Amino acid sequence: MKKNLLIALLLSVVFYSLEAQVLQFKKGEDFKIVQFTDVHYKPNVIASDTAIILIKEIIENEKPDLVVFTGDLAWAGPTKDAFDAVLAPVIERKIPWAYVNGNHDDEHGWNRTQIMDYLVSQPYCKATHGDKNLRGEGNYILEVRSSNNVDKTESLLYFMDSGSYNRKHKHIGGYDWFDHEQVTWYRNQSEAYTKQNKGEPYRALAFFHIPLAEYPIMSANKENIIGNYKEAECNGKVNTGMFGAMIESGDVIGTFVGHDHDNDYIGNYMGIGLAYGRFSGGNTVYNSLGNNGCRVITLTEGEHGFHTYIRLRGGEKLFPVDFPKSFVKEDKK
Repeated sequence: MKKNLLIALLLSVVFYSLEAQVLQFKKGEDFKIVQFTDVHYKPNVIASDTAIILIKEIIENEKPDLVVFTGDLAWAGPTKDAFDAVLAPVIERKIPWAYVNGNHDDEHGWNRTQIMDYLVSQPYCKATHGDKNLRGEGNYILEVRSSNNVDKTESLLYFMDSGSYNRKHKHIGGYDWFDHEQVTWYRNQSEAYTKQNKGEPYRALAFFHIPLAEYPIMSANKENIIGNYKEAECNGKVNTGMFGAMIESGDVIGTFVGHDHDNDYIGNYMGIGLAYGRFSGGNTVYNSLGNNGCRVITLTEGEHGFHTYIRLRGGEKLFPVDFPKSFVKEDKK
């Protein structure tokens, strides 16, 4: 009896310590985020091993403060086995991680709620169900705290469920888009945080799966982007104003998506960096960029922008960008 009580107590302490883990700048160091996207993992399929090799290698070499999975992690069931395999290297290294649903994750036995139920029970998970009144699972915010004061917010990270397929308006078809309630939620959260910060918006990044309608508008001029553009963007066909809300709110300076496997570009559109990750999976699904990889994003405390690059399996780094400096055109007068 006493032994069981002791075990229960120890487990509760471990659980509390994991839950209490705070995202925080370390003095003199950047805060580093690694984005993996579209892993499309198939349990017990050799082609998926490439994804695990990548994740292990990136974690070992980049030593991120946070790992973010931007959807389409599972490409076959059992869903639990797919998530367990992909998350294992991150959990083993005790790295905090976050997750947003893609359009394929809930096609292999678990719905979106069941997926999030399982994920939030896993060690070092920073994802949450979010507001139950909103569409989808996983509309939430993470704060990155100041190195000098754990109670002081320095930056914000928004995570949103961009849905899957447009099933409600069948005459339109295509992929989903953010609904008005999600846009309102973002506006309200941003306004509250700005008020908390004495009227000054926090620097913020946003992560979701399906690109905004502004991505193809921006990339129509290839001079606006840095990186690979090999696939027409598969964004939702209706624009409900999430990008406009971000412009007006003034906090989000970068959005990071997946979905389109053959794109890994970043561009500057009206002062916001619209970026793709790099396809992180193996040859279980279409991809023509060659070597799989990830996007690395670093935030410097006290600075407004961010630094980012693509890192491939094997170590090669591509397309380094200091946002927004890399997109400021020199005066040729």
